[in-house]
Amino acid sequence: MDLVGLLIQIVVGIIIVAPILWLVGRALAGKDKAKFTDAIWIVVLGAVIGAVVNALVGGLTASIIMFVVWLALIKHFFDCGWLKAFVIAVIAVIVFIIVAVILAIIGIGVIALGF
Repeated sequence: MDLVGLLIQIVVGIIIVAPILWLVGRALAGKDKAKFTDAIWIVVLGAVIGAVVNALVGGLTASIIMFVVWLALIKHFFDCGWLKAFVIAVIAVIVFIIVAVILAIIGIGVIALGF
């Protein structure tokens, strides 16, 4: 487990993933349930737990475990059910892909940042 890589993942997640997760959560769970700080906690805990699970288990099993962990984090912090957590996760991924494509088209992306 590389701590520098984990820190970079957390910072990038807070900058890019947390706002998208917050906006989707706010639209689906309600503005009183989906706070921006909750989205930050989801991203931070998801990254840390993901690093630990990947270090201990790895492979497809780790991916399945992390999928359930992300849903559980969304469910807990946005105070919603499992189905709504799943819908929030799916829509957040779709929005993230759209944002990534737009950033790539205008020349800002992972390659431009040197990762």
